[in-house]
Amino acid sequence: MGGITTAEPVKAAHQWPVPPQDGYTVDDLFTLPGLPPHTELIDGSLVFARPQRRFHARMIDLLVTGLSRSAPSDVEVEREMTVILDRRNGPEPDVLVVRAEAATDLEQTRFQASDLLLAVEVVSPDSEARDRESKPQKYAAAGIPNFWLVEVAGSDRHPVVRVYELDPLSKSYKLTGIHHDRLKISVPFTIDLDITLDALKRRA
Repeated sequence: MGGITTAEPVKAAHQWPVPPQDGYTVDDLFTLPGLPPHTELIDGSLVFARPQRRFHARMIDLLVTGLSRSAPSDVEVEREMTVILDRRNGPEPDVLVVRAEAATDLEQTRFQASDLLLAVEVVSPDSEARDRESKPQKYAAAGIPNFWLVEVAGSDRHPVVRVYELDPLSKSYKLTGIHHDRLKISVPFTIDLDITLDALKRRA
């Protein structure tokens, strides 16, 4: 009579860290082993990046290239770097304009909110609520003076850039312009950038 065998328990390929009772802190964000690239910390919770759409990646490239061409010498243009807002929030804007003195070396992994002149979010389907609501509120509360929200519009799915400036009294952003074909503004510095669908598709 054959003996009864039991199957070995299936082990997960990867064990996610168990969050502490009060949530994670920015210190955890930089010390926990094995976190996926571009992990963000929002209200003490780790947020993992999903695979990017080509629109998202191309739009970041277009903005970084265009901003870098017109940026004055006292600022730096960065992409996808963590910004420390407070102990429980370390989001990663898609594009950042920071004061040049804050960019210390090539080993740098983060900036402080006070280093930023501009934060840009390119909306992704999996992060719409964060990009449109929670992140702008947090950036404004932290005093980041300018915020852009980039989305797609129309049947041809062309880029649209909504430009916001901080009202320092209310600590909230006010919409100053909606740009479909050309992004032409003077804050945080003079920018004149082709943001048409053709420009997005064009190779640099």
